[in-house]
Amino acid sequence: MSKTTPVSALGLSPILLFVGLVVVSSVITQDFTTMPILVAFTISSAYAFLLNSPTRHLTFADKVEVFCKGGGEKTIILLAMIFLLAGAFYSVTIDIGARDSTVNWALHYIPTTFLLPGLFVITCFIAFAMGTSMGTITAITPIGIGLANSLGLPVPLTVGIVVGGAMFGDNLSFISDTTIAATQTQGVKLKDKFKANLFVVIPAAILTIILLMTVSLEGKADISQQDYDLGLIVPYLVIIVSALCGLHVVIVLGIGISTACVIGLLKGIFSLPSMLQSIQTGMSWMQDMVAIALMIGGIVALMKSYGGLTWLIQGIQKRVKSAKGAEAGSAILVSFLDVTTANNTIAIVTAGPIAKSFSQPFNVDPKRTASILDIFSCGFQGVVPYGGQLLAAASLAGVSPFALTPYAWYPMLILLFGCLSIWIGWPKLSKVD
Repeated sequence: MSKTTPVSALGLSPILLFVGLVVVSSVITQDFTTMPILVAFTISSAYAFLLNSPTRHLTFADKVEVFCKGGGEKTIILLAMIFLLAGAFYSVTIDIGARDSTVNWALHYIPTTFLLPGLFVITCFIAFAMGTSMGTITAITPIGIGLANSLGLPVPLTVGIVVGGAMFGDNLSFISDTTIAATQTQGVKLKDKFKANLFVVIPAAILTIILLMTVSLEGKADISQQDYDLGLIVPYLVIIVSALCGLHVVIVLGIGISTACVIGLLKGIFSLPSMLQSIQTGMSWMQDMVAIALMIGGIVALMKSYGGLTWLIQGIQKRVKSAKGAEAGSAILVSFLDVTTANNTIAIVTAGPIAKSFSQPFNVDPKRTASILDIFSCGFQGVVPYGGQLLAAASLAGVSPFALTPYAWYPMLILLFGCLSIWIGWPKLSKVD
């Protein structure tokens, strides 16, 4: 082992401190909102600066540089851009009445029993077309919130449905970052990973739909027929069409915001100053999320410099003794990396080459490894309260991200079916492409 390669269990402690702060404070007060997420990450960041690399001493200036480079990593900056645009889109569509019109239209034509399953299926479809869970969540969460208010249901329930559908599409989409990362690190074709995933995620999706159909709406639903304006629904239709055209999520959100603004001006809902104020208001809602994203990137970079991620990887490698063990090792590695980095793409990119190295000696099909990496990273990304997906959804809904986790049924189910898949060795994949 090179002396320049740090290996230290202590390097993982900043993220563990964060989790501890949130959990302990919530247990003591019986309230998950006691410890604000941004404050917890600020404390964890301060603690991370007190640590150091076991192989070479880093000055405070060195640590600041590492932290800033991590916070300025391209996926983190993209996430920040998406947060700001999502807030603007949400605010503008609310102010012109797009969300209410969309919900009222749905209540007119979709049987009440199928409203929740329908929300899940539509979100799955849009996320699959869009290739991004973040873009889908920012586009569909307002509809989920409006649906919850109309049906008298908890807002976290419908927003959790949106998160689940977004993770379904992100996992299966041919153009998602996670799919590309998983296939490239294992050297397999997109269609082969897609087929391998289907056998695991489709049962989870079907069970999710069945569970949603059992949610009782009687006595809760206030579904009196209300007027709607089809013209106000256009921004959401534009979002869907743009996604189907394969446009980048930033372009999709930009088109959606522009469309909503034009409609608001043409219908006299907005004046130019009020339109600009609406955009500003929406962006201000997401400022905390931007700060959190930057801190997560910085903390992860410091943990990597301190050898925390290397320690984790080496610990798993030493315990792999069979093909099933290699599959379980891949799942554990990518899961823990997702929990510690709060970014499923980074988790896959980091875990992919390592998983390949300890899977090959046991002849684990690379299609299988790619599938496992994507399934478990997406599953945990859908339940980690400080991940970008739940942070964005919670911010838009005005609830704690911890309130969403119990309703993220689909991500929980794909983790369950993923574990069953490894345990029983199913599906059996053909060795021929």
